[in-house]
Amino acid sequence: MQSSFFKNKLFPLSAIALALSLTACGGSSESTAPTMEASFQGLENLGPTAVYEGWLMVNGTPVSSGRFSVDANGKPSQTSFDVSQDAVSRATAFILTIEPAVNDDPKPSEQHLVAGNFDTTRSATLATNHPAALGTDFGGAAGSFILATPTSAATTDDDQGIWFLKMVNGVAQAGLTIPMLPKGWVYEGWVVVNGKPVSTGRFTDPAMADKDGNGPAAGPLGGPPFPGSDFINPALKLPGGAAVISVEPEPDNSAAPFLLKPLIDTAISSAVGPTNNHVLANRGTSVLPTGIIKLVNK
Repeated sequence: MQSSFFKNKLFPLSAIALALSLTACGGSSESTAPTMEASFQGLENLGPTAVYEGWLMVNGTPVSSGRFSVDANGKPSQTSFDVSQDAVSRATAFILTIEPAVNDDPKPSEQHLVAGNFDTTRSATLATNHPAALGTDFGGAAGSFILATPTSAATTDDDQGIWFLKMVNGVAQAGLTIPMLPKGWVYEGWVVVNGKPVSTGRFTDPAMADKDGNGPAAGPLGGPPFPGSDFINPALKLPGGAAVISVEPEPDNSAAPFLLKPLIDTAISSAVGPTNNHVLANRGTSVLPTGIIKLVNK
């Protein structure tokens, strides 16, 4: 006999039966859409003009898995993303890119930061040395520089210029041993004095001058055909500061150094002149972002 409780309610008997059936079978009326769970380390705040975006390679085609930002503490704004069942089943790799915050192209940018292949558990470990990312972990990077001011006729201001070269038997040679970067990335030299980073120029080839030549503060004379800058006007004394080689997005999202800083001298000594080579330390994987992606078929 049917209960008077059910007869007096507007809730349909068929809906009640369905709910009871789902409960008995362990089912739920909540969404069962598959998700992508992401864990990232070493990312930084990109500011208001850029965001991170994930891409799943599905049947050889990049499919966006979502965009997110990172706060000042390196915490992503989102770590769980809804994805399609096809992506869970067919994705072969994940790529993280840097994208414009507005007016973005629907395709991935050229600034591939980290990537990884999915294994049989549908997990991917992300690294910069994946072929779809930067293609290197900078493990073999090395470098040196001199303090000198070739653009100045003065003989007492050599502590106001930095050049990423070395002198070998009186001949200037490239001072940096660094891997070639893929399109979308360039190197940039920096000096950090009193906590303020100042660019010495952006470049792709360590055996050629950088994009701003001798630098906007250089003297009137010519400089060597290698990356570097003189800081004559206004004067900037470099000993005690830091020298850094960073890897920057191209186009760039910030006037500050990017998170990738594979080579550094944390305390420039006062030894000046072309015969005094200063060594840059390789910071290795300590400065490289990493991550783990897990595709979850709920």
